[in-house]
Amino acid sequence: MSAYRSEQRIQTVCLLILAGTAIGAALEWLQPVVVPFVLALFLRLVLDPVVAFQRDRLRIPGAVAVVTTLFLGIAAFFLIGGTLAAAVSEFSANAGRYQAGLENLVDRVLRAVPLKALGIEPGAQMDVMSLVPVGATRTVLMQVSGSLFAILSKTTLVFLFLLFLLVGSSSARPPLTGIRAEVDNRVKRYVVAKVFVSALTGFLVYAILAVLDVDFARSFGAFAFLLNFIPSVGSIISSLLPLPVVLLAPDVTALRVVLAIGLPALVQFVIGNIVEPRLMGGSLDLHPITILLALIFWGMIWGVVGMFLAVPITAVVKLALERIEITAPVADLLAGRRPF
Repeated sequence: MSAYRSEQRIQTVCLLILAGTAIGAALEWLQPVVVPFVLALFLRLVLDPVVAFQRDRLRIPGAVAVVTTLFLGIAAFFLIGGTLAAAVSEFSANAGRYQAGLENLVDRVLRAVPLKALGIEPGAQMDVMSLVPVGATRTVLMQVSGSLFAILSKTTLVFLFLLFLLVGSSSARPPLTGIRAEVDNRVKRYVVAKVFVSALTGFLVYAILAVLDVDFARSFGAFAFLLNFIPSVGSIISSLLPLPVVLLAPDVTALRVVLAIGLPALVQFVIGNIVEPRLMGGSLDLHPITILLALIFWGMIWGVVGMFLAVPITAVVKLALERIEITAPVADLLAGRRPF
């Protein structure tokens, strides 16, 4: 009997691997349709409380509440997208000024280093820096702009899905039960808390950089808001993003560089390690290694959007696995209750 159960577990694991591979290939192939739909699902979790507030507290008809909420979501989306697009455009227009700042910075560094003692002629090294191409900078920025417009091109499909999801959730229906209710409650709690925490992080980063008079403070605040949805990696990237702009500013000082990088990093640390755990508790019950692997897996399939959605999708998969007796050990593994 023990040998039979062991063989059954091996077969189950093999089938899970094969099924996971097939599902991963299908998700990558169907990305143009599945990604907007999944984004709409998670946006619905964020906007559902707004619809409920208008309908229950303000006594606004359900259809009107859905339309006003949808317009609020579209306005917020284009506000963030417009801020980032404007920053890319402005940075591209001022690429020459930042190149001059780069050359001045390298010039100061080279003068501070005793190159002659090492047998190196400083002049030759400074001539090399004059070859830094502005065109390359502009090319990179144009690619970033292209990525932004590619995301914006899917907006219509996302909000079309969102409209039907909001209409469905606002209509009279019996309350969810079982695993659907648990998935809805846990993921909604995570998404709403994450939006609040990310908005707080973005505002504080913007306020700090604005007080320090750093260029593109609003854009860095928007990036901090967006990247906070990517666990661990996102906070590190958003803390380092202002570094080139601060270093290449004409009035750069060591204190300003330390404050512009250190204070946002401190905000990210406090919110990520103190505020966020208190708000979310153990809502998703995922081990940090599971989260890291999920970031890699979903990033490979869906790119940056997959990294944004990696944690809630993995939490849903884990909830489904723990409800099936034969796959419950896999769910315990994802939660860290079994050793990796």
